[in-house]
Amino acid sequence: MGSFGEMHSNLVTKSDEVSIEKECNRSVIEFAVKDLLLGLGEDINREGIIKTPFRVAKAFSEGTRECYHSSFHAGYRQNVKLIIEGALFPESGLDANKNGHGGGVGGLVIVRDIDLYSYCESCLLPFQIKCHIGYAPSSQRVVGLSKLPRVAEAFAKRLQEPQRLADEICSSLHQEIRPEGVAIILQCTHIPFPHDTNHEGWMKILVSSGLGVFENKNDDIWSDLFSLLKFRGIDKDNIGVLKCWCPSSKIEASNHSPIMVNAVSSIIKSLGEDPTRKELVETPSRFLKWLMNFQCVSNIDMEKNGYGDSFSNINGEVKIYSEVSIPFWSQCEHHLLPFYGVVHIGYFLLEGCNPIGKSLLQSIVHFYGFKLQVQERLTKQIAESVSALVGGNVIVVVEASHTCMISRGIEKFGSNTATIAVLGSFSTDLAARAEFLESIPSATSFEGL
Repeated sequence: MGSFGEMHSNLVTKSDEVSIEKECNRSVIEFAVKDLLLGLGEDINREGIIKTPFRVAKAFSEGTRECYHSSFHAGYRQNVKLIIEGALFPESGLDANKNGHGGGVGGLVIVRDIDLYSYCESCLLPFQIKCHIGYAPSSQRVVGLSKLPRVAEAFAKRLQEPQRLADEICSSLHQEIRPEGVAIILQCTHIPFPHDTNHEGWMKILVSSGLGVFENKNDDIWSDLFSLLKFRGIDKDNIGVLKCWCPSSKIEASNHSPIMVNAVSSIIKSLGEDPTRKELVETPSRFLKWLMNFQCVSNIDMEKNGYGDSFSNINGEVKIYSEVSIPFWSQCEHHLLPFYGVVHIGYFLLEGCNPIGKSLLQSIVHFYGFKLQVQERLTKQIAESVSALVGGNVIVVVEASHTCMISRGIEKFGSNTATIAVLGSFSTDLAARAEFLESIPSATSFEGL
């Protein structure tokens, strides 16, 4: 056996090797992101974008942090073993006997509502997961409950698809805990693709996996499990496996710049994945199909139809006209991750004048939304554009959810952001501002956009 100093030296060397590998992979991703930004027509030296390659590389390394070694499939098992090791505790009365399923008097143990995220292997966009883990203890021992979410997270931190994720969590826990059985239920939600005519709204799928006493999906123990989950909107009859759950798989393929395709492939490889794996072969073109929605466009062609003249001198009786809940999509220029939500627009309307057509307002929102953006700038640009049509008196509120809030280590599920811009009379007329703000719907969920 080697000396303590030799063993310590080996550990340091191994740690250094992993650190060097991570840094090399991040550098590759940074160069790839620069190619993607150039392909979008962006100035990579622009102040808001100059650090984007670094931020994107960091986000990917956080989101797939378990993949940074050559044999990461074996590494997952080892990581789970380390998580579980020392977390198994003796407990009398848990022998599997004729008292029935669930390890006797100990019964079924469920950890519900574990919030996770992962990256879709079909399009590289993050998707949200609500994970429920059930197991039936055996061998007179139970596992520390905090370890179950950690195991689930370990397998989520890679390019994934829902059914495989459920199977991997289930198999690993069954192997390491050695219970009477393990069951996994995942509620997964995938962001829709803009302009996807083949699919409406958010893609949702419910998948399950079971081993041991849970292998038979018709067994009574599954009924017990679902009885404890029914108030979370889970219906046993809705569980199924979809072959193509990602909306990108339903979108017609397009030709993309070889440089951009190679850039995405190099990102995939740097994450420890094999770009030639059959599930990943089309991923670069699918990701680019999403990304190219946000190409840099320099101007907007709007038909003002004399609006500015009608609103330039407001001397008569006016009222506040508003158009609320205009949906939008955008792409965070700091992390190349989507954010989405609704826009509310208010302006003074002179008695007898016709309001701005909703289609024109939608065009303005669409133009400023579909590009690399930050929410603060988006709000200001919409306000300034509408201001030119209504004589300067406008108020704009943008409410949005940002996927970068859940997929780059922050993991603030369910949070959203509101920004406001006021121009002209709305900046001084507090009563008018309050009247408009009170007219905004109180709903905070933007699913279904």
